[in-house]
Amino acid sequence: MAAAAECDVVMAETEPELLDDEEAKREAESFKEQGNAYYAKKDYNEAYNYYTKAIDMCPKNASYYGNRAATLMMLGKFREALGDAQQSVRLDDSFVRFKNANAVIEYEKIAETDFEKRDFRKVVFCMDRALEYAPACHRFKIIKAECLAMLGRHPEAQSVASDILRMDSTNADALYVRGLCLYYEDCIEKAVQFFVQALRMAPDHEKACVACRNAKALKAKKEDGNKAFKEGNYKLAYELYTEALGIDPNNIKTNAKLYCNRGTVNSKLRKLDDAIEDCTNAVKLDDTYIKAYLRRAQCYMDTEQYEEAVRDYEKVYQTEKTKEHKQLLKNAQLELKKSKRKDYYKILGVDKNASEDEIKKAYRKRALMHHPDRHSGASAEVQKEEEKKFKEVGEAFTILSDPKKKTRYDSGQDLDEEGMNMGDFDANNIFKAFFGGPGGFSFEASGPGNFFFQFG
Repeated sequence: MAAAAECDVVMAETEPELLDDEEAKREAESFKEQGNAYYAKKDYNEAYNYYTKAIDMCPKNASYYGNRAATLMMLGKFREALGDAQQSVRLDDSFVRFKNANAVIEYEKIAETDFEKRDFRKVVFCMDRALEYAPACHRFKIIKAECLAMLGRHPEAQSVASDILRMDSTNADALYVRGLCLYYEDCIEKAVQFFVQALRMAPDHEKACVACRNAKALKAKKEDGNKAFKEGNYKLAYELYTEALGIDPNNIKTNAKLYCNRGTVNSKLRKLDDAIEDCTNAVKLDDTYIKAYLRRAQCYMDTEQYEEAVRDYEKVYQTEKTKEHKQLLKNAQLELKKSKRKDYYKILGVDKNASEDEIKKAYRKRALMHHPDRHSGASAEVQKEEEKKFKEVGEAFTILSDPKKKTRYDSGQDLDEEGMNMGDFDANNIFKAFFGGPGGFSFEASGPGNFFFQFG
């Protein structure tokens, strides 16, 4: 009996302690409740561990798989989540909501393809849909934030990255996005600080490494170009700005400034058409860039493209209603008005600063050149054209030889306001008065098509 009893004791020590079904269910429920508590605190890793323990205790309970699937979705592990979701549905078809894990995986695939195509708007759309099912997924938030930055929606991207950094200040991806936003806002020095910080957290972060290198190169080239410009070395400045423009075509704001700077260089080199083209490229990149509009408008003024200048100055004045901008617009409008009148200086072939003697000499030359008697043997068409030019020469001399009329003409005032109706103008009277009256001048032919002038 004693031996038997001893044997019983030995068997009791080696026999595994088995829990009955009810006790296992109670312990599994305890693990589930602890998992729920961690899930509510957004500690998804611990929640995952407790849901796993619950599954180990009761592998036939659909809700445990469902809870773990939800946790895996929060952790961004959608393929694993899909496996748990499918298992929960197999055990209890009321868990159909977890079929959304498959939809999330599809959104992720589409976003990956569209990111390669640089269709950032579509990527943002896909990430928004995915985040509806996994609102705490940092990876999806980072992808969305990076695309927002690429689209120029920097405040939104900054907000997403900042939210992540508040929860995890060492998140290299969020630090990279913060830097990217600053970089695209032309705050390059601050951007470099964030890129460096991201690389401290993750030395192999390829995107942060490339962005940091580009930011430093862009800053150096731009500063070198500015230095060359200030020193008057415009050719070198042009080359440096051109090199800087080749560093990163995605940095729209900085490149807009570089185009404007190069446009300023071209204007100094009197390459006005090139300057206009550079300023146009600048405003294409940043249509709020006032400095580029002002530079282009001045180039339009210098090339007598007054309608274009007025358009640019109107844009500037609508944006910034300053006295200076108002005056620039008025000046351009005046020049436009003057350009639509006859250019009497051009008709006489003299500069706008021509002296009284230069104006007289020019009139003498042009009047003799276009006098109708000189072209009496020409075709009717040529006679008509020369008569028109002869009249215009007389008009020009009448205005420019009179100081009062010349002042009004130069200031853009309407000459008809003083009764100067040029429609009733007689060029022959001016010609006779200038050359001494009747008998004072005549054309005589010395052969077919040849004339000489005779003064009385």
